[in-house]
Amino acid sequence: MRILSAFLVLFSAVLFTSCDTAQAQQPTVYCVGDSTVKNGSGKGDGGLWGWGDFIGQFLDTTKVKVANHALGGTSSRTFQSKGLWQPVLDSLQKGDYVLIQFGHNDSGALNDDSRARGTIKGTGEETEEIDNMLTGEHEVVHSYGWYIRKVVTEAKAKGAIPVVMAPIPRNDWKDGQVPRNDKSYGGWAKQIAEEEGVTFINLNDKMASAMEAQGEDAVTGNLFYKRDHTHTSAKGAVLAASLIAEGLQESDNSLKEYVLENPEITLPRKRNLFIIGDSTVASNGQDGKVGWGVYFSQHVDTTRMTVYNKARGGRSSRTFRYEGLWDEVKERLEPGDFVLMQFGHNDGGRVDQPKYRGSLKGMGDETQDVQRDSTGIETVHTYGWYMKQYIKETEAAGATPIVLSMIPRNEWPNGKVERPTESYVKWAKEAVDQAGGHFLNLNEAVAQKYEAMGKEKVAEFFPDDHTHTSHDGAKLNALTVAELIEGLRQSELRDYIFIKKDE
Repeated sequence: MRILSAFLVLFSAVLFTSCDTAQAQQPTVYCVGDSTVKNGSGKGDGGLWGWGDFIGQFLDTTKVKVANHALGGTSSRTFQSKGLWQPVLDSLQKGDYVLIQFGHNDSGALNDDSRARGTIKGTGEETEEIDNMLTGEHEVVHSYGWYIRKVVTEAKAKGAIPVVMAPIPRNDWKDGQVPRNDKSYGGWAKQIAEEEGVTFINLNDKMASAMEAQGEDAVTGNLFYKRDHTHTSAKGAVLAASLIAEGLQESDNSLKEYVLENPEITLPRKRNLFIIGDSTVASNGQDGKVGWGVYFSQHVDTTRMTVYNKARGGRSSRTFRYEGLWDEVKERLEPGDFVLMQFGHNDGGRVDQPKYRGSLKGMGDETQDVQRDSTGIETVHTYGWYMKQYIKETEAAGATPIVLSMIPRNEWPNGKVERPTESYVKWAKEAVDQAGGHFLNLNEAVAQKYEAMGKEKVAEFFPDDHTHTSHDGAKLNALTVAELIEGLRQSELRDYIFIKKDE
């Protein structure tokens, strides 16, 4: 019995030791590179993603770990001179892997007072001594190939397994083709990999070919941002990661053993932006009555955000709620979403007469019971009360409310655009002050633009009446909304806005 007990104790000790050893020997895949490998914190900062953020989804992470140490803005030189490579090198264990991709920033100036990150072109041993204008230090600058070789040889010396990548292509096109970098950084990366006997993946050619198969129109705004030809969207980063996995499977590198056959890829959830309001916001189906919400999505990064214009013509803060239009939006709200809300144009109507859309003036809690034609009695509240309800219920859903004052009418008393600063503009701001969210004074911003343009030019925006705008007027108002949000530093929504330089 004692022998059996001793055997069980010994067996258990061996079993636990084996498990601990297996856990300790689990290799780590380290990623080093620039913002096309990891941008910011690696959580889609500013909508930018690197392939290192997704490579783990193509690997069996029950058997291998992934550590993405890439940093945006670095070159093969500055990744080392800033001390970013040393912690990776110190952490390397025998059997670990290092995925290496640099080049996008290596073509910059060798010495300046802004970045000083360039490297000498090629793979040679030539050097250039500088007094670094940025750091104030004396520095010997080497070639791109020299820096890549240094990372490779130092990793190998620790028993790690380097994999060198050609830099991903930019979203540049010439005659329907994406230029390759095989005569520059891609070619130099390949040369170093071959000379050092390590795996090389021509990520540049693989991804360029995949882009060409889809075509420029399908790639732009989907894999890359319309405003940025270098950094990928989440989908673009996933494509790059998938091609690295493909390259590993085609190689004799032992990392291929950890590549999943049928990976299940999870993309970050697109956030939602809901717009609520009246006909000055809505799509009304009439050329002379176009709301700014029709064109607002042109200023939104729709690779990361879906815009829903739920504004409805003829509605007030009261009727948008009474008719259940708000309930349709509220039920769809998720944490992290946004709601733009603009009411006021129809709130000044009669409270107790058809169309039953006027709200009580002010911010108070007073009410008025109104007998509607066929639907019984409605308890009507103040404009401020309705706006505060929208704000509170948006925040309760974990979304962010942004209240806009109503766009101005084409009315010019005393030569100036009329501004309802003592009524709906004031109350919209007070609703935010009391209930939360953000306030944007769209009325004032548009009025200033109108006055700068002049009364005659502005009249072209109002072909039918003094309230509703044409397509051009709606575009101007949408741009103004985007500009206001871009300046809203307290809200994440500004990171989803882009405005073309020529606008």
